[in-house]
Amino acid sequence: MSSLISGIKGTTQSLTALRRPWRDFFDISTVDLPSSTSDATTRIAQNLTHFRLNYTLILLLILFLSLIYHPLSLLTFLVILLAWFFLYFARDREEPVVIFGFFIDDRIVIAALFGLTVAGLVLTGVWVNVLVALAVGVGFVILHAGLRSTDDLVMDDLESPYGHVLAGGDDELDSPRGDYSGI
Repeated sequence: MSSLISGIKGTTQSLTALRRPWRDFFDISTVDLPSSTSDATTRIAQNLTHFRLNYTLILLLILFLSLIYHPLSLLTFLVILLAWFFLYFARDREEPVVIFGFFIDDRIVIAALFGLTVAGLVLTGVWVNVLVALAVGVGFVILHAGLRSTDDLVMDDLESPYGHVLAGGDDELDSPRGDYSGI
């Protein structure tokens, strides 16, 4: 029981560390039209990387609001969310799920949780509400990520979606031949 609580605390702390300040997220002075399609896709990739937890929370809030008039579906959604949290997100990746002495692979856990999610949506009859809510949420996320300028973002090279391209310092990578050697 204590390992479960410490796992939950660790997951919560790591998720809290990933969340960016909301004042940075909603800073109106950073809204600017992209100059080109390439600029828009770069902004979207960088903002999705930088604000990933903020966007996830926005999507979950929109999903929650779409289910507010369906209490049974909302309860089902919360139970399924708890199942995802305990069986996948809060669990130590080094320890597999064990049921009746059998080790369960992560792919099986994900497939079972996905099946449970789809069954919960279909059986409660709110799958259309959820699809519309997800479409609205994804539309908001893409719109925000495309319009928010990335000039003020401070990202590590590892955090950037282009980090492997921007990373330098190795003499082999500075060479125009890269890390290939002659025959």
